[in-house]
Amino acid sequence: MSGHDFLHRSSGTRKSDMPTKVLLAQFMHETNTFSHRETDTPAFRGFYCYEGATLIPALRGTANEVAGFVDVAEAEGWELVPTVATFATPGGAVSDRAWSDFAGTILRIAQEQGPFDAVLLSLHGAMVRADGRDGDALLLHELRQIVGPDCPIAVTLDLHANLAPQMAKDAEILMSYKTFPHVDMRGTGAKAARALAEILHGQTDLRTVIRKLPMLTLPEGGRTDREPMQGLQKLARSLEVDAPEICDISINAGFSLADVPEIGPSVTVCHRDAPERAARVAEQIAEAMWQVRDETGEPILTPTEAAELARTHAENAPLVLADLSDNPGDGAYADATEVLGALIEKGGDNILLGALCDPDAVAQAQHAGVGAQVALSLGGHSAPEFGGAPLKVTAEVRALSDGTFICDGPMWNGVAQSCGTAALLRIEDVDVLVSSIPTQALDMGIFRALGAEPTRYRVVALKSVQHFRAAYTPYAARIALVDGGGLASPRSGRRTYDRIPRPIYPLDEWRGTDFTHSDKHT
Repeated sequence: MSGHDFLHRSSGTRKSDMPTKVLLAQFMHETNTFSHRETDTPAFRGFYCYEGATLIPALRGTANEVAGFVDVAEAEGWELVPTVATFATPGGAVSDRAWSDFAGTILRIAQEQGPFDAVLLSLHGAMVRADGRDGDALLLHELRQIVGPDCPIAVTLDLHANLAPQMAKDAEILMSYKTFPHVDMRGTGAKAARALAEILHGQTDLRTVIRKLPMLTLPEGGRTDREPMQGLQKLARSLEVDAPEICDISINAGFSLADVPEIGPSVTVCHRDAPERAARVAEQIAEAMWQVRDETGEPILTPTEAAELARTHAENAPLVLADLSDNPGDGAYADATEVLGALIEKGGDNILLGALCDPDAVAQAQHAGVGAQVALSLGGHSAPEFGGAPLKVTAEVRALSDGTFICDGPMWNGVAQSCGTAALLRIEDVDVLVSSIPTQALDMGIFRALGAEPTRYRVVALKSVQHFRAAYTPYAARIALVDGGGLASPRSGRRTYDRIPRPIYPLDEWRGTDFTHSDKHT
C-alpha cells in the first residue's frame, strides 16, 4: 500500500472540550537482508500480533513500549485509537503482503478515523521491505502525509536502528532504548509519550537531530553491560542533565546484517527548540563513538572449544553457551548444527540446547507422540554452508506443545509469544528444544512451557548473542560466546555488501581518526 493511495489531510481542528485523540501503532522488524527467508504475515501473527480493541488489554502492564505509551496516555486522559501491535523474529525482507496487512492497517485507520491530535508509533528502525526500501522511514513518511504537518508524532526505536536521517523530518520525537539486553522498552515508551505531552500542553516545541557515522556497527553491537557502550551512555546521560533544553539522547548501535544505504550507528538528540545546542551534543557523542570503534570484544569460542569447556564444567550453576552466529534475533536461520553436533559428541551430560528451528522434525515428533523414538535429519536445512549440514540422529520425544509461552524474565516480561509448535527431544545426553518458528530463547519461559527448567541443567546452549543475559546472568556460573558458523557470524568477510555507502569502517581503510567527511554517508 502506498501513501499515494491516501488523500492528504491536515490534523484539522478539534473542540477544546474533546479528549486528546492519539493514534497508537507498533510494527517492528529487524531485517537481515542476507537471509533468503522472506518475512511474511504469518511470521508476525505467529510471534505476537494484536489488532484493534485487543491491543491495549494485551500489552497493558507488560515490559513493552506500548505499555509505556498506555501508562502516560491513561494518566493524561488521552483517547487512544489502537491500530496494530506486532513484532516478527528478525529475518529476511518484509513481504508485500505483510506490509499491506500491517502498515496498510495503520495507514487506513489513520485515514478513516482522523483527524488526530498526535501519534504514538513503535518501530524498530531496521526494517527493509521486499523492494529494498526502508520500511520504517516509508511508514512514518506516509503516516505524516495523512495526519498532516501539525499533528506531532513520537516514535520509539530499537537500539539497533539503522536510522534514516529523513525520519527526523517526519517525526518530532525519536527515542531509542538505552539498554542491550532491552529491558527499558516500557520506560522508553513512557519517556516518548511524556515528551509528546509537552508538545500537546503547549509547553515547548520538540524536534530531533540525527548524526550518523560511517561504520557498520558499534563494538559488540552496543551491548550495555560493558565498555565501550557504558561510557558512551554515561556521557549521554551527563549531557542530558547539564542541558535542560535537551530532552533525550539516544545512541543507536546500528545493525550490520543489512545491505542498505541507511546502515550504521547514529545518535539522536531530541531537543526543546535548541537546534544548535542539539547539533553540538550530537557531534560530541558521535566523536566519542568513533574513538571507540576499535575496542576489542569478549573472546569467542569455536564449537570444539565450547564442547570441551562444557565437558569439564563441574560447578553447581549452569555454564551458558551462546551461539551468536545462529541467533534468530539477528535474522539467522536458527538451524545451524555445528555446536549441537560438538556437544552431542564430546560435551558431556545434562545439557539443554535451544531453540533449533526445524518444522519437519517437530511434525515428526508430534506424529510419534511423547515417549517415542524418532529418526531425524535434524537442522541444517536452510543453508548448510552456514553452520553445518543436517544431523542424522535418533531422538526420544520428551514433551510437545503448541509453542506459546509468557515471558517471565526482565525483557518483554508479561508478553505472550510463540515459537510455533514445538518439541523437546533427547539426543543421547542433550535435550533439544525444536521449534517451528525461528525464535531467540532469550527468556526461560520458552523452555519451561515444555517442562524443561534451564537452571537445573549443567550446561545451557542458546542461539543468542546478548538478550539472554537479562534472564540467565543471575543463574549462570559462567557465560561464553561461540561462533558456530551461522549466518550471523561476526566474520563480516563472509558477506558481500553492494548497497552500503563507502568508505565504511571496518571494511575500508581509514587514515587517521577523522570522520568528518562522513556527511557523505548520510
